[in-house]
Amino acid sequence: MTTTRRRTLSGLVHSPALLLLTSLLLLILAAGFASGFGSMGPISAAFGADAFFCAIDASGKQAVICWGQNATRSPSPSSPNPSVYSSYIPSMAALSGGDGFMCGILSSSSQAYCWSLNGSSTDLIPPTFQTTVYSQIAAGKDHVCAIRGSYYSDNDLGTVDCWDIVKKADNSLSSKQSALFYDPNVSTLVFKKVVSGEGFSCGSVREGGMVCWGPKSANLGVSAASENFEALASGIATLCGVSEVSRQVKCWGTGKTLLASPVGTQFVSLAAGAEHFCGIRMDNHEVECWGSLNSSSIPKGSGFFAIASSDFITCGIREDNLVLDCWFTNSSRQLDYDPPLQLCSPGLCSPGPCGEGKFSFNASILNEPDLTSLCVRKDLQICSPCGLNCSQGFFPSSSCSENADRVCTACSLCQNSSCWDVCELQSLPEKQKNHSKQLRILVLIIGSAASGFIFMVIICCVLSRVIATKNREGNKQFVSCIGKPKLEKETTADPRPTAPAAPCPGIAQVFRLSELKDATNGFKEFNELGRGSYGFVYKAVLVDGRHVAVKRANAATIIHTNSREFEMELEILCNVWNSNIVNLLGYCAEMGERLLVYEFIPHGTLHDHLHGGLSPLNWSLRLKIAMQASKGLEYLHKEVVPPIVHRDVKSSNILLDAEWGARIADFGLLTPNERDVNSDMKDDVYNFGIVLLEILSGRKAYDRDCTPPSIVDWAVPLIRRGKAAALIDRFVALPRNVEPLLKLADIAELTLRENPSDRPSMSDVAAALEQLVKDGLIL
Repeated sequence: MTTTRRRTLSGLVHSPALLLLTSLLLLILAAGFASGFGSMGPISAAFGADAFFCAIDASGKQAVICWGQNATRSPSPSSPNPSVYSSYIPSMAALSGGDGFMCGILSSSSQAYCWSLNGSSTDLIPPTFQTTVYSQIAAGKDHVCAIRGSYYSDNDLGTVDCWDIVKKADNSLSSKQSALFYDPNVSTLVFKKVVSGEGFSCGSVREGGMVCWGPKSANLGVSAASENFEALASGIATLCGVSEVSRQVKCWGTGKTLLASPVGTQFVSLAAGAEHFCGIRMDNHEVECWGSLNSSSIPKGSGFFAIASSDFITCGIREDNLVLDCWFTNSSRQLDYDPPLQLCSPGLCSPGPCGEGKFSFNASILNEPDLTSLCVRKDLQICSPCGLNCSQGFFPSSSCSENADRVCTACSLCQNSSCWDVCELQSLPEKQKNHSKQLRILVLIIGSAASGFIFMVIICCVLSRVIATKNREGNKQFVSCIGKPKLEKETTADPRPTAPAAPCPGIAQVFRLSELKDATNGFKEFNELGRGSYGFVYKAVLVDGRHVAVKRANAATIIHTNSREFEMELEILCNVWNSNIVNLLGYCAEMGERLLVYEFIPHGTLHDHLHGGLSPLNWSLRLKIAMQASKGLEYLHKEVVPPIVHRDVKSSNILLDAEWGARIADFGLLTPNERDVNSDMKDDVYNFGIVLLEILSGRKAYDRDCTPPSIVDWAVPLIRRGKAAALIDRFVALPRNVEPLLKLADIAELTLRENPSDRPSMSDVAAALEQLVKDGLIL
């Protein structure tokens, strides 16, 4: 079972009420059953009958979140279930899980700290080691080994200490300095990394290569391992590592985990379960597992920053939104299990630069005003490996930079040559590629033939027009070579040139969340232009100086709109471009956010000018606005395929651009069912009729201070009684000729017929208003 969540950080990290509502059930295994273990990370799992998971949260305090056994552990001192968790867990720099217990390094002091479900931590560190500082720690089945040295030191090398975790008769745990894991030859070595398993520990040494020690270390057969390893993880009797040179996996030992281990795949990290291993791929950050497991439950198409495995469950921190996602690696053990709804740290905090192939995680993309870093110290940073490409069906729309990973965008939004090849390779079987090339050649041939035909038609048109021009002698009509005769454009028509209907790649840009946050001053309230059911709209200034409007979805919209729905909406918006609508310029879908970037329309809404005290509109401008708004709706109804129904036509959704042209905004993104589209379009026509009454009268659509309060109930009876002149706004100087205004009232009355079938189409309304403007009788 996989889960996908998108939540903002606020209200989740410190929400005991939410944690109480999150019922979590881990697997209850036979007592003493051996499990998999691993090296430290931002998320880890304890194994056995007292299994539980812990992770470092993303609050910037490096607090610890734990869940398991029908309860969760919040990072606050007051535990939501004191009967299960009897002690407060301090903030941690790193975590590592053993059999029924968890260990970590304290973020404040670099000292070791271990705890279990039902006991205090004080007796799980031998007195000899309680004041020692450590740079690395690794918990095994019943022992712990740690490398000496300050965790936050650039030079994290040191000798190793080991201690045993002892289970008492009452199942409580204690500790003692280990004799089984003391080796005089090992005690003099300086280590870079360490991992612990069942009866053995292994580590990479400063001089190069790896050594293992402990009562069962000889069974692994790693004496010949001379290379260095980026990551290490151990199972029951198996050890696997990721080579620093090839980034490929190499394994030792015995057991089912050695079966079908990947060949040729590069990894950045590993986690081990009872009889399986999982790793995060270097190329697309997806999870790949091997061994004895049910592979069908592994998430596909999702990247992860970090993962951890218990016996039969693997949990990870998703790279797109930092939420926890868990899945079962054995279908026979599936139970109702879910992690808490909290954001977790993508990696371990460390000093120094990140280096080649990594990026420093930027906390600002979480959009929390008070959160400047995910680490307790500002001189620390989280270095994560860069992704090289994306999962199947996605393409990298932005490459990895110093402070951000590459951005993956759905191939359904790929419409230019920069992503064609990637998406074809990922979306088409090999046998279809040749067919695709042949199809392109065929299209090229047909296109060439069509171009020749069009060229001949153009010549015909030019010759015909030259002849017609010589013969018309001042007549304004000319003969069109295709179709019916047309009139030359009158000066009273819309003077603004129609924007070319360009495809999405030439218009829509993939923005980084960090640059949109900078452009809106951190989504501050003083940049807010408006708000609605979808979310907030902010004024923004991009780095290239462009003024835009950024529409940011709220949490409710994000929760109820999955990624595919958002992609479908973008596909529709990418094919919508017209001079009478507010056009999409770009979008951002990082960290679970849903951000749409639109043209900035500087003169506000029609509602503000009619009712909000902004500059008044003269009659000529009002008629032009009515015509342009109708043409914008006509475009959505008629020209877009499939058609778009606005569903919320009102004066506040008609914006006025720099040239006082009308733009339709906030139209519905998802197209209705085909059977409903016509009736819904007639609803748009009705609502547009209300806008026409507002333009004509200057009165609000609904005003409690008026009788009747509804503009329709007041105006329509007057129009039908031939008293439309009573509706004309007296706060605007009357024109010499009021006939166009009376015609405007008649058009409004038609749109407001009770029976939808009696209402005109939006094309009819647009044609009537266009003719009204062309007549040019308003002075």
